[in-house]
Amino acid sequence: MQRSIFTLLLFVSASLCFAQQNQKKPNIILIITDDQGYGDLGSTGNPHINTPTLDAFAAESVRFTNFYVSPVCAPTRASLMTGRYSLRTGVRDTYNGGAMMASSEITIAELLKSKDYTTGLFGKWHLGDNYPMRPSDQGFDESVMHLSGGMGQVGDITTYYQGDRSYFDPVLWHNNQQERYEGYCSDIFAEEAINFIEKNKDKPFFTYLAFNAPHTPLQVPDEYYQKYKDIDPSAGFDEDGKPFYPMSENDKEDARKVYAMVENIDDNLKKLFQKLVELEIEDNTIVIFMTDNGPQQQRYVDGLKGKKGSTFQGGIRAPFFIRYPDGFAGNQEINALSAHLDVLPTLADLVGFEVPQDRRIDGQSLLPYITGEKENAGNKSYFAYWNRKYPELYENISIQKGGWKLVGNTGHNSDIEAFELYDLSRDPYEENNLSASNSAKALELKSELDEIYQELINEENLITPPLIQVGNKAENPIILNRNDASGERGIWAQEDIFGYWKVAIEPGLYDIKFKFVKPVPSKGKMTLETGNRANIEIDQSTQPVDILVMKGVKLDKIEGELLPFYTVEGKRYFPFWVELEKIE
Repeated sequence: MQRSIFTLLLFVSASLCFAQQNQKKPNIILIITDDQGYGDLGSTGNPHINTPTLDAFAAESVRFTNFYVSPVCAPTRASLMTGRYSLRTGVRDTYNGGAMMASSEITIAELLKSKDYTTGLFGKWHLGDNYPMRPSDQGFDESVMHLSGGMGQVGDITTYYQGDRSYFDPVLWHNNQQERYEGYCSDIFAEEAINFIEKNKDKPFFTYLAFNAPHTPLQVPDEYYQKYKDIDPSAGFDEDGKPFYPMSENDKEDARKVYAMVENIDDNLKKLFQKLVELEIEDNTIVIFMTDNGPQQQRYVDGLKGKKGSTFQGGIRAPFFIRYPDGFAGNQEINALSAHLDVLPTLADLVGFEVPQDRRIDGQSLLPYITGEKENAGNKSYFAYWNRKYPELYENISIQKGGWKLVGNTGHNSDIEAFELYDLSRDPYEENNLSASNSAKALELKSELDEIYQELINEENLITPPLIQVGNKAENPIILNRNDASGERGIWAQEDIFGYWKVAIEPGLYDIKFKFVKPVPSKGKMTLETGNRANIEIDQSTQPVDILVMKGVKLDKIEGELLPFYTVEGKRYFPFWVELEKIE
């Protein structure tokens, strides 16, 4: 009893005093990597990968070993920034127009700015590339970033055409302006983050270092690849007593590249951590390391089932390390259920800002676990889902609570025995389905899953998706890219596909450019539909061109679809990107 009272008093004291115990508020560095699975670290048992910096950091940190994220990139990042399930924010996919977060959402960066923090993003945003959804619109003072879900992808228009060199010497977006950089992308993002820290060392800062590696395309400096080119990533796991899923030769080669990319990240973090020591701010800096989802390719994942995109453990369980020398003791291991949703409220407790009171915050502060006031998650649950374009009931969906997990891959079949039920406390590798033998527990979890799903799909930001603002002086001209295009499922680099952008257009005259994947035949018809209005211009060129231009087009005020297409000889072409410049 005395210990419980003492622990409670310690927690209350810590909650009240963490933000005031130093004259200078604690700095915050949030590091996230892209598609680095739970097993892509030495500290999680991988004998092939060399991550001495992260392994040492993990040993100094509080390690949450039962920590979860979303199955794919953009939903994880939306939840991380807001403390809310991503469907509440309007984010439902990684492209197809589903990776745009509503500007009404309140981010960690905005909350920290209210406490006089200087904020910077370096790397991957993936929550909307246009006003009013860019980092600069959502609380970041400085940003150096690529567009869309990844460099070399169709939405990142400045690197896509670089092909197998898209990660090298890229054109990035510095404070919304294109700027060319020299070197390898991870080196660039880390260096820019370090420069930001140096500039702001005398005042509180928030650095969001979001590496795009080791996401595909798997491009890495040769000096790192050479270290792994001869290894067998599937060897050495026969005696560990955990499942190991077969790897193809392509998987093995991909693993070699991934491990090389992660070692490069590790080297960059060594430079960053050394800079904190050099500036004498290490003790007063909260540093978090995490990843955004499971591995995209099959490789070692500590025996977990599934990979990126899946709601099985291999797709959603992630490492999470947090270190704050001035705030709490390191080298702790905590097994309480926790998730990306919890980062915002945890920082609120540590720094002293209030979480938004006008909306549902799904996360809970992890500080009580760190201080010892709480030891387990009690009735806390975690809901995970993902389906291309729009969430569907019982398609790649799960809920876990109290050590139990229910997984639905049944389509609209709601027969409880078609679900999968796992006792994770005894079966962390999801090998023994108990839905038939313990239907009461399965039905209990299914009832809560149904309730959460219905609540989320009725969120206003999902029903009324965010609109890109065209003609606003905050971004003029504006470029609409394919990552944020809606229409047919799976719009990518296809030529003949139906697509459009959801926009709010300010009325006026516009010059408009239509860029195509490759040159289109001449003497066709370029059509731009905005609501009920069609603007048509005939291309009179005699040679194939990859850019068509309309000058002085009058556009009316509209909130709806901007639908462009070029037709010639019965074939239709959807533009690769569209640039609109309001001229009056």
